[in-house]
Amino acid sequence: MLKAMYTHLQSRDSDRPPVTLTTLAQMKHQGEKIACLTAYDASFAALLDAAGVDVVLVGDSLGMVIQGHDTTVPVTMDHMVYHCAAVSRGLSRPFLMADLPFMSYSSPELALANAVRLMQEGGASMLKLESGPGQTDTVAYLARHDIAVCAHLGLKPQSVHKTGGFRVQGREDAAAERMLRDARALEAAGADMVLLECVPAALGRSITEAIRVPVIGIGAGPGTDGQILVLYDILDLTPGRKPRFTRNFMDGSASPQAAIARYVQAVKSGEYPAPEHCF
Repeated sequence: MLKAMYTHLQSRDSDRPPVTLTTLAQMKHQGEKIACLTAYDASFAALLDAAGVDVVLVGDSLGMVIQGHDTTVPVTMDHMVYHCAAVSRGLSRPFLMADLPFMSYSSPELALANAVRLMQEGGASMLKLESGPGQTDTVAYLARHDIAVCAHLGLKPQSVHKTGGFRVQGREDAAAERMLRDARALEAAGADMVLLECVPAALGRSITEAIRVPVIGIGAGPGTDGQILVLYDILDLTPGRKPRFTRNFMDGSASPQAAIARYVQAVKSGEYPAPEHCF
């Protein structure tokens, strides 16, 4: 039997067509919440796929939840490529996004070279980089090379030594206005998605309403277009104290698969995040 070629065309009309940037844009336009989770290996990736997760992020959070570091700073490009490739092998439907780790995008040219690695070797469809006014040129450079980019604003874990720790960002009016300006500038530069971490719920909603691309929140309130959490947190695998915005979906679930499915349903219905998960 001949092997089917152009698998992306074969799956387009299936019961579970692959999620694309077009899919995500339509979800924002139609008001359907986007359910996202992190993953770091093929086995968990397959569970996320089966549970209906829309976007999977291979996050540099692996430095903390997999490697045991205090921050994400020690994560290297080789680590990211390895884990991204493993996750990609476990996925069929979800859109795969991967972090550019610390100092892997200090120039537009370096960002492009490392983005190519994550796409060619790791199988990623989109790259995420911690952003601000200094990254608009890099985002524009990647966009000119047809690289899909997610800009990360708010709490930026790679910058915790500079910003004074893991703290909510954008509480003051001036800081909130700067973040809104940054989101608009990054969209104009070519960002295809924005991720907001640890910002007040009102600011999360304002930014989501101000830009056309999908906005994904983690600790950014219910007004964003979608939510993302660290997989190990929702499965209650992370030891010690957890961030306020997390929720243990293993509580009351018979299996990890059921917990992930409950998370997806809670995001889609708007049940999560609840007020207790917001700032």
